[in-house]
Amino acid sequence: MKRVVIIASSESYRVGDFLKAASLLHIDVVVATDAESPLKGEKQIRVELNNPDAAAAAIETINPQPNAVIAVDDQGVIIAAEANARLGLIHNDLEAVEATRNKLKMRELLATAKVPQPAYRSARFGQVPHRASELGYPVVIKPQSLSGSRGVIRANSPDEAREAEDRIREILVASGCHSDERLLVEKYVGGIEIAIEGLLTDNHLNVLAVIDKPDPLEGPFFEETLYITPSRLRQEEQETAIDLAGRAARALGLHTGPIHAEIRITPKGTAAVIEVAARSIGGLCGRALTFGQPRESLEVMILRGALGLPTVDTSLSKPASGVLMLPIPATGILTDVEEIQNALEVDGINDIEITIPIGRQVVALPEGDRYLGFIFASGADPTSVETALREAGNILTVAIDGEYINPPVAAEDPK
Repeated sequence: MKRVVIIASSESYRVGDFLKAASLLHIDVVVATDAESPLKGEKQIRVELNNPDAAAAAIETINPQPNAVIAVDDQGVIIAAEANARLGLIHNDLEAVEATRNKLKMRELLATAKVPQPAYRSARFGQVPHRASELGYPVVIKPQSLSGSRGVIRANSPDEAREAEDRIREILVASGCHSDERLLVEKYVGGIEIAIEGLLTDNHLNVLAVIDKPDPLEGPFFEETLYITPSRLRQEEQETAIDLAGRAARALGLHTGPIHAEIRITPKGTAAVIEVAARSIGGLCGRALTFGQPRESLEVMILRGALGLPTVDTSLSKPASGVLMLPIPATGILTDVEEIQNALEVDGINDIEITIPIGRQVVALPEGDRYLGFIFASGADPTSVETALREAGNILTVAIDGEYINPPVAAEDPK
């Protein structure tokens, strides 16, 4: 029996999905996590996610030796690269994976390879307004070291740039990072953002899905909501984005395993790389994707790739599918989520999962790094899927600190 180590935070959404996929493939799994997983009965080892050397060394001692080490989330990708290297398994170079976790390093490598991306500057403490003025407003200001959209803020003027810098440095302190780290200042790129989900094998990018993000990501914060596939972009625009994602992966030195790339298509039809991650799509969004007539999950595809197992079919199983990542509308204590059953009755809705327990504190962007939950839908075409997700999202009522907020999702007409 093949054995795989899954690296994940104890708060990760996705461990259960990977365990289910491993069971379907008859793979033995060891979960390497920073605290006892709530999934009882599974083989586990404790590792320090903030200490990649120690975590990789611990994984190296597992007996029998694993055949692959896979990171579920951003926190584990460096550990996975180092552990695979120690074990003599196929892996991305550590420097390549580290670049996906450092936004400035990523920009530098993409620039060296002449991969289209936003113009950028790095800024020391107090330099953000000056660097932003060099680029010209509007700009997007980011911490180098945080994941997703946490601490990512748009600024349209020097005053907003100063306020954004102060706020980001407070977020860094709250995250256990140094407040004086260099920040990344990027020229804002307008247009449509899409995601490319794929698997790298020997430097070849096998695209699993091109995903639309119908809601405009214009700031001041960049909370993602809707993911819909297949994309409704013109074929030539999709091909441009796919080519760019592959070029970006090669520029970073990635050659194996899953990638999640975010690409902007400008009104002029040009494309720019926003980010590339050495892992698959985040949260529970992968549940919106199934492949082939067996309807294999994204996690099954990742495990097959990591172990060199044959892939039966990489085409999407459904004509169209999507997910709504429920935004957190305010910071406070989550006291209620109502109308879940009514939302489930919307035509096309497959499932709703609220991932934050009632009574838990929730934090809105840009300080926060989690979603309230996920709504999943499928249908005959992308437009019907988007319509279903918006309708269901607007039925839900969320209470923060006892105050009911409705709707949590903008009710826009599908584009």
